[in-house]
Amino acid sequence: MVLEGQLRIDYRDSSIILNKGELPVVKKGIEHKPFATKKCKILLIEPAGTVNTGDVGGDQIAQNEWI
Repeated sequence: MVLEGQLRIDYRDSSIILNKGELPVVKKGIEHKPFATKKCKILLIEPAGTVNTGDVGGDQIAQNEWI
């Protein structure tokens, strides 16, 4: 959910623009790339254990954050 700013999500064949208060649902297995040109605050909701780099792995993997 976009809390502040604007977020673009690129898919393989399209993209969407999200503004404050909007929440997209990305189905499991769909490749997507979030992108913001300016500061953007978001609330990210994912199942426990979801890896932010997908199947790629590596040293860019973020630790799970719980609120």
